[in-house]
Amino acid sequence: MKSMLIKALFLPLLFISGVSVAKEHAELKPATIFIAGDSTAASYSNADHQGWGEPFKAYFDSKTVTVDNRARGGRSTRTFIAEGLWQALIDDVRAGDVVIIQFGHNDGSPVNDNRRARGTLPGIGDDFVDIVNQLTGKQERVFSFGHYIRQMVAEVQAKQAIPVLASLTVRNLWQGHRIERGSGQYGYWTYQLAWELGTPFIDLTNAAADELELLGKTAAAALYPKDHTHYHNEGADLHARLVVAALKGMRPTLADDLYSDKGRAVKAYDWTFVRLPVVPDARRRSVFMVGDSTVRNGWGDGRDGQWGWGDFVADWLGHPPVNFVNRAVGGLSSRTFITQGHWQRALNMMNPGDIVLIQFGHNDAGALNDDSRARGTIKGIGHEQQTIDNMLTGQRETVYSYGAYLRKMVGEARARGVIPVICSPVPRKVWVDDSKRIARAENSYPQWAAQVARQSQTPFIDLHALVAARYDELGPEAVDEMFGDARTHTSKAGAIDTAGIVARQLAPMLGLDVVEAVSVEAK
Repeated sequence: MKSMLIKALFLPLLFISGVSVAKEHAELKPATIFIAGDSTAASYSNADHQGWGEPFKAYFDSKTVTVDNRARGGRSTRTFIAEGLWQALIDDVRAGDVVIIQFGHNDGSPVNDNRRARGTLPGIGDDFVDIVNQLTGKQERVFSFGHYIRQMVAEVQAKQAIPVLASLTVRNLWQGHRIERGSGQYGYWTYQLAWELGTPFIDLTNAAADELELLGKTAAAALYPKDHTHYHNEGADLHARLVVAALKGMRPTLADDLYSDKGRAVKAYDWTFVRLPVVPDARRRSVFMVGDSTVRNGWGDGRDGQWGWGDFVADWLGHPPVNFVNRAVGGLSSRTFITQGHWQRALNMMNPGDIVLIQFGHNDAGALNDDSRARGTIKGIGHEQQTIDNMLTGQRETVYSYGAYLRKMVGEARARGVIPVICSPVPRKVWVDDSKRIARAENSYPQWAAQVARQSQTPFIDLHALVAARYDELGPEAVDEMFGDARTHTSKAGAIDTAGIVARQLAPMLGLDVVEAVSVEAK
């Protein structure tokens, strides 16, 4: 009976609100892909300066789709609209077209001067300022960056076309071996707007920064012969390729026959549709979360009434001046979180002094090799390994133990000056013999997580025990309201309650106090 119960506690998660299930088959077949942006996307004939929108064209078959690059150098969202460039674009948009919108570099300029007068108010609020424009001599009401993006998105949607918001290209500005992931907060504001407006979000900033850091400071500098912002053809093509990879990860995605041979050769970044968060403010310390659907469920929007606890930790800490970045992905194990690149991308965003909460286990119990998920890990924390021909990827792979993957994350975090915190996997809603006591796993993932934490002298949050004790206290009737499915994924109320447990353990590490209670209407 006990072995059957433990098995039930850690059966693999099969349905993660659409994240790791079969891809949607719907395809987009636009007649035209438009680009609205600034000099980092605009087309040029200069040898030392090219925007990504020009090489982007070569990734598509001109017989099946037109790439119309309307980006213009020196423009912000405000001046792109004020000068009529946006209206000219929107007049040509037809139903089903795609419009990629990328601004921010010039929005940080002065709101009013006699040279450019192109700046917008920071943020995505409803604030505005009335000015007499020193450049035009006319009265003008200037709004926030978010206001102008909202206008563009609304007008694209009114045409029954598809707006796609992209974060900034990367500037060649370094601190040590790390390149700037900015500038400012425009990437985060673009991410926020994508969520608010229901549009796809392309995190071009972090994708490009990851590649440029692999090249290194000297090789990256060669791509920017003009200045720190503008690259030549090779740098433009690097950014264009990453945009294509991200477009392939939208759901629905662009039809394959729209691409040229060059475009079809680009490996897709299959997770664009999940809209994983980015760092809100690079000046602040960050708390990252990595894990499975019990940390961030599905698309992170509560569909099917299911939420992960990582979305609510900040609420329990009174939204302090600390970034909370929930990079967990449903359906993944410690192994596939690493092999699919999610760990490296999250790690690349971290800075010394940041904290990363690590919680895996549920999906590690899956099959080591199959043609569906191939996500299982070898049980325990030993040094065993098994080489397989992965039936899902078609690649040879060496699979390690659950503990080995945790140790890898802990070690790589520490090597960057990041503080790792191991969390045992949360319990499922399984009651012992219909009693009022939640079943606890034995000799399984919670204990293995604790052992890795002890051996590596890593801070440990025993969520399995803490949450189970909380459920015991509340009883079956109240706990039923905390789940969005039969026994695995919490509802908003359950996610908030678990987040409170995490926050109480995390607060001393951040020097913060926990608020008394968080409403279910927190998000």
